[in-house]
Amino acid sequence: MDKFVIRGGNPLVGTVRVSGAKNSALACMAAPILTADEVILENIPQVRDIETERRLLAAMGAEVELGYGRAQHRAKINCGPLTKPVAEYEIVKTMRASALVLGPLVARMGWARVSMPGGCAIGARPIDQHIKGLEKMGVTIAQEHGYLDARTDRLKGAHIVFDVITVTGTEDLLMAATLAEGETVMENCAREPEITDLVALLTAMGAKIEGAGTSTIRVRGVSKLHGAKHRINPDRIEAGTLMAAGAITRGDLIVSNCNPAHLGAPIAKLEEMGARVDRLGHDSVRVRADGALRAADVSTEEYPGFPTDMQGQFMALATQAEGVSLVKENIFENRFMHVQELVRMGANIKIDSNNSARVLGPAKLSAAAVMCSDLRASASLVLAALVADGESILDRVYHMDRGYERIEEKLRGVGAQIRRMGNIFAAREEAMISG
Repeated sequence: MDKFVIRGGNPLVGTVRVSGAKNSALACMAAPILTADEVILENIPQVRDIETERRLLAAMGAEVELGYGRAQHRAKINCGPLTKPVAEYEIVKTMRASALVLGPLVARMGWARVSMPGGCAIGARPIDQHIKGLEKMGVTIAQEHGYLDARTDRLKGAHIVFDVITVTGTEDLLMAATLAEGETVMENCAREPEITDLVALLTAMGAKIEGAGTSTIRVRGVSKLHGAKHRINPDRIEAGTLMAAGAITRGDLIVSNCNPAHLGAPIAKLEEMGARVDRLGHDSVRVRADGALRAADVSTEEYPGFPTDMQGQFMALATQAEGVSLVKENIFENRFMHVQELVRMGANIKIDSNNSARVLGPAKLSAAAVMCSDLRASASLVLAALVADGESILDRVYHMDRGYERIEEKLRGVGAQIRRMGNIFAAREEAMISG
C-alpha cells in the first residue's frame, strides 16, 4: 500500500486549485440511469470513488468513458444499453454512495437489486429513509441474502417527510421522483450544495423541480428525460482542507476554483481562530495566518452548519491554537478515529462522552508513523504532519485517494515537503482496479 512521507515545517505559499466535488460527481453519475441518452459531466475529479462508480455502472451494461489527457476530468455516460439493474456487493462494499442507484433504477427499469451497504469506519449509515420513501411511491421492497429487491409497475408521486436529514436519501428519492406519475413533495430535505448540483443536472435533463437548496422540494414527474451536459461544482471539502492547511502552516495560500458561498462555516471558523480570509472574486480565497491562532469550539451540523467532513481537519488546526477547543461531532457516532494518531504525534486531546473532544493547544507535534482510518481522518493527519518536527509516514493513504485528487502534488506545488512512497503490491492493486 502507498504511503505519504511528509517533513513538516514549511509554510504553504502560492496558489492551489480545487478539483470537482466527489460527492456531487457520484450523485450526478447515477442520474444518467434515468435516460437512454448520453450525459456528459465536466470537472469530474480523478479519484478512486469515481473509478468505483464507473465500474458499478459498467457492470450494469452502461457505457462509461472517463476522459483524461486533453479531455481531462470529463465523463461520458450512456445508460441506453443498461441490461442488468443490479448493484453487486463486491462493488457496493467499497463505496457507500453506490446506494444512489436504487431510486434511478426502479424509476426507469421498474426493478432493481441492490446490495445492502454495511457499516463503515465512521459509523453506520442506514438507508431506511430511501426504503420508506420508495415504498410510499409504490415500490415493493424485499430484503434477502443481503440484497434489496425493489419492484414497481410505475412510481407514483407521494408526500415524503424524512425522519432525519439525509443527503443520499434526498438525492436518491429526488432522482426517482423525476419519472414518477404526479407530484412528489419531500420535506426535511438536505440542503447541501451537492443537492443543488444534482438538481441542476436533472433540470438540464428535463426534470421539473422546485425548492432545491431548501428543506422542501417539489418534483413534478415527467414521462421521459433526455441527455445533457453539466459541470460539477468545486469540492467544498477539499477547499476547506486546503484553507486549513494554509492556516496551520502559517502560510499565505490562494485556494482557486472554489465557491466561497459554499464555505461560510469553515471560513467563519478560520477567522474566529485568527486566520485572515479574503475572498478574491467569485472563485478564490486567500488564507493567511501570520499571528497566533486562537482556540475555538466546533460543532458539526447539516449544511449550512459546520460540515462533519471538516471536523478532523479543524481538530488538527486546534492542536496549534492557544487555549482549549471543544469539538462536538453530531453527525456520526465514530468519527474520532484520528484522535489516537494525533495523540501519538504529541497532540493533547481528551475524548469526553457524547462524541465530544477537548483539544489543548498549542502542542509541539513530532513526526511519527501513523495510520489513516478513513478519508477525512487521513486529511487531518496530513495537516498535522505538515507542522510536525521531523518526517512522518502516513500509511493506508488509499483512503485519501478516494476523495482527494493527487493531493501530494498539489501540496508540493505550494511548498510542502511531501512525497508518495509506493510498492509493487499497490501497483498490482491499481492494475486490478483499472482492469
